[in-house]
Amino acid sequence: MNPLFGDNRLKLGLFCTNGPGAAQTLIPEAPTTSWQMSVRTAQAADRAGFEAVVPFARWKGYPENQPTHRSGVVLDPFTWAAGIAAVTEKIAVFATSHAPTLHPIVAAKQAATVDHISSGRFGLNVVGGWNKPELEMFGAPLREHDERYDHLAEWLQVIRRLWSEEEEFDFHGSFFDVVGGVSAPKPVQPTIPIMNAGGSPRGMRFAAEHADVCFIIVHGQTGAEIADQIGTYKEMARAEFGRDVRVWTHTVVVQRDTDAAAQDYLRRFSVDYEDTVSVDAWMRLQGANTQLMPPEVMQGMRQRFAAGAGGFPLIGTADTIAERLHTLSAAGIEGVLLTWVDYDTGISDFTREVLPRLESAGLRSPAHGGTTGVAAAPIDAKVSI
Repeated sequence: MNPLFGDNRLKLGLFCTNGPGAAQTLIPEAPTTSWQMSVRTAQAADRAGFEAVVPFARWKGYPENQPTHRSGVVLDPFTWAAGIAAVTEKIAVFATSHAPTLHPIVAAKQAATVDHISSGRFGLNVVGGWNKPELEMFGAPLREHDERYDHLAEWLQVIRRLWSEEEEFDFHGSFFDVVGGVSAPKPVQPTIPIMNAGGSPRGMRFAAEHADVCFIIVHGQTGAEIADQIGTYKEMARAEFGRDVRVWTHTVVVQRDTDAAAQDYLRRFSVDYEDTVSVDAWMRLQGANTQLMPPEVMQGMRQRFAAGAGGFPLIGTADTIAERLHTLSAAGIEGVLLTWVDYDTGISDFTREVLPRLESAGLRSPAHGGTTGVAAAPIDAKVSI
């Protein structure tokens, strides 16, 4: 079974290890894109019992006229996923695809291939496309916002038919014409799980209708606010599409011996060493091409975008981080993707000190039936952020 559907109440995953991480920072210890780091971190997460590793897709860095900027030095997610699948054993391995950059017949074949390499551990994160300079490289002009999701829905419809139908078929839609469509081998899984991050009303409806994992940026600062955001998503999926969806989010982790030391380091890499040119370009592109959130909300979240693409902050001691994860889980979050500035040290510290606390709280079982570390005090279920 794909570990995405395992018994742990709170699933864990890695995010952005096929590039220089999620932080837009110039701090000297920030990682550079490295296949060796990708392998080390994926294998460490696999041993620790994490459920997923998710890459991002990027074809061009954010700042204009800086072709070598670190934000654009990113390994291709499909070939990366194939390699990671071959060197791991239990963790689910995703690829991320922007629909305008890849024909659905090619995407269907590549996805099925990685599913075979992984023995049924593959997942596909689908994106409608929003970065205009990237799409222009492909000769694929940026569509009107809602039309991007119509295009993505048709793209995914073709892929799912290729995964499931044994006979050749013709498809004539608004965006794709397929004559004699067929793809073999089929995936190992009955169907490959789909992830999508829809932030706008149209994007949320797409994810609620088509995705197995709906990926959100958490806006709230209290358990009640977060629960309301998630509840709205799940209620829409049930009411409009008769579906029960899983909701995940991504996070920025800074773990230190004291909360103050963790906050100091967060400020150091995301404010003092902010890659201002990159963050400005990212926010400009987001504001012009997406409906991710209102402009005033985006400005208020600037530090979170610099620290890790808007990820929910897990900043503090192991106890603090475990409490914040418990709050997310109690609010309805079923999985979190984790990012660090230093992934190697971050995964090691998290596995040794935070995982036992999550196990004590009943959010996770010990990895592979073993124990991940020392016993921890129970987490207060009433803690808020």
